[in-house]
Amino acid sequence: MTKIVPVFLAGGSGTRLWPLSRDQYPKQFLKLLGDKTLLQDTALRAQGLDGVEPPIALCGDKHRFIVAEQLLEIGLGGATIILEPEGRNTAPAAAVAAHFVAEKYGADALLLLMPADQVIRDVVRFKDAVRAATKVAADGKIVTFGIVPTRPEIGFGYMQAGNSLEGGAFVIDRFVEKPNAETAQAYINAGAYFWNGGMFMFKASSFLEEMKEFEPATFDASAESVTRSRRDLDFVRLDPDSFRRTRAESIDYAVMEKTRKAAMIPLDAGWDDVGSWQFLEHLTKDSAGNVCRGDVLLESASNNLVHAESRLVTLAGVDNHIVIETQDAVLVTTRDRVQDVKKIVAQLGALKRTEAQEHPRVYRPWGSYETIALGERFQVKRIIVKPGCKLSLQMHHHRAEHWIVVKGTAQVTCGEKVFLLGEDQSTYIPLGEKHRLENPGTSSLELIEVQSGSYLGEDDIVRFEDVYGRVST
Repeated sequence: MTKIVPVFLAGGSGTRLWPLSRDQYPKQFLKLLGDKTLLQDTALRAQGLDGVEPPIALCGDKHRFIVAEQLLEIGLGGATIILEPEGRNTAPAAAVAAHFVAEKYGADALLLLMPADQVIRDVVRFKDAVRAATKVAADGKIVTFGIVPTRPEIGFGYMQAGNSLEGGAFVIDRFVEKPNAETAQAYINAGAYFWNGGMFMFKASSFLEEMKEFEPATFDASAESVTRSRRDLDFVRLDPDSFRRTRAESIDYAVMEKTRKAAMIPLDAGWDDVGSWQFLEHLTKDSAGNVCRGDVLLESASNNLVHAESRLVTLAGVDNHIVIETQDAVLVTTRDRVQDVKKIVAQLGALKRTEAQEHPRVYRPWGSYETIALGERFQVKRIIVKPGCKLSLQMHHHRAEHWIVVKGTAQVTCGEKVFLLGEDQSTYIPLGEKHRLENPGTSSLELIEVQSGSYLGEDDIVRFEDVYGRVST
């Protein structure tokens, strides 16, 4: 039986979905349509295929624990998570994955390469397309999935289908960049054009042969980055010096537009790349065409998209607007200017504003924390520690801390003392004292932390012991 290895590309920042999507917690980790994140939906739709092996996820170092936790939540704790030293586009990532798969499963194993930030509503049709692609890829073709277009979209690239091949595939006559509105409509009318969805299926050896011919430097550097990789906890860290010698290029430019092995399988399965807030128009609308999530009240308002996360949001006499509210930021724009959101994120980055990087809730391998209140010389946080997890043994030069347990049981190390705290109990951590917080229980630990001192930044941490490899001394 042919082995199929799902590979998820879980990098990227998703700036066009700000303020929900942030650099530290981009859109692939968000629950936008239901009780699963985009990454989890991507992983689950590949399960159940004949010959499917445990998946591989590629991501950056800062997202590694989020990826691991989300895959564990859906029963895919056996996934391999490969850490890219930096983002180098899809061709180097695919080459790394192909080298890894060839070494572990053999050169004839198939990779099903999927971005982790897309939506596919009809999983049955998706699997049918994958099964068709399996036969074509097993014969040596590099298969891409052509999305059957539903509108004259100017934000996607297109592919023109040529002659038919065996197995329901087509030759790709040409790749087309994002068109203007008139050209996009002409493509729809012609009927032979498909959206370029960025999903691929290929035999490890087939892809590597083409990379060696068309991108020999990237072929060599990606191979070396895998050979010289090292294990770090449950992760595979690529060799940074080797990986940085790869050329930052997409699969389309590096291989697909040059190879004679390219083929396309049509896919009509409710695909969307979640490229802007207009994506949420697919949700249920009220009688006036509004899409609302959260605590929202409308009066004489139509065709709006409103997302409220932490408070009541009201609109009166407003049409064709998008309003996204989070605890620390609010976005208001019109439907025709929604693509300008990324310009706002660029401004935030230039100003070094934390709203571009972090959510109010910050995720860590042991759990999460969020700032409740912040003022001169004080900060109040809500901290959640997962069962069996613990923070590093650490100290602070500039702040003291008060911990109040509101749920669960805490094991506290403070200097030479180790003791337990139950609900409604508290303790004080003096400035400069070594300390550690652990959750010895089987349910989540929740506490309120009150910090006081001259400096309250997250970089005022000296770690002495850490199970996550973050020791700083």
